[in-house]
Amino acid sequence: MFSHVTVGTNDLDKAAQFYDAILFPLGLCRRHVTPDGGPSSACWITPGRPLPRFYVYTPYDRQDATVGNGSMLAFSAPSPEAVDVAYAAGVLAGGIDDGEPGPRPHYGDGYYGAYLRDPDGNKVHIVHRGDI
Repeated sequence: MFSHVTVGTNDLDKAAQFYDAILFPLGLCRRHVTPDGGPSSACWITPGRPLPRFYVYTPYDRQDATVGNGSMLAFSAPSPEAVDVAYAAGVLAGGIDDGEPGPRPHYGDGYYGAYLRDPDGNKVHIVHRGDI
């Protein structure tokens, strides 16, 4: 459904460290980004698949990156254990707890998730969906 999803950052190195920490346990890897004249960025993909991509950019307009109220990124995890590992790695990499890992049965059978805020304040959800 998506080609790519992008969030802004005010500190690309810190954001890249955070996303490396949470996305590696989910099976994603950082992809080399060739400079194209746009803002500095980092990109993650599923190995062997060119799309979808997840990007973190410094804003093109050179203004501060801001958080969208009601916005959230949700990353799929292969298991509840991967949710736990990604959440713990995210906290160690500067993320802020916004909901510890655990079952969320009100969202569906086998739904297990955790919530973090990245170093810029973007809300991130890591989820294993046992119902699909």
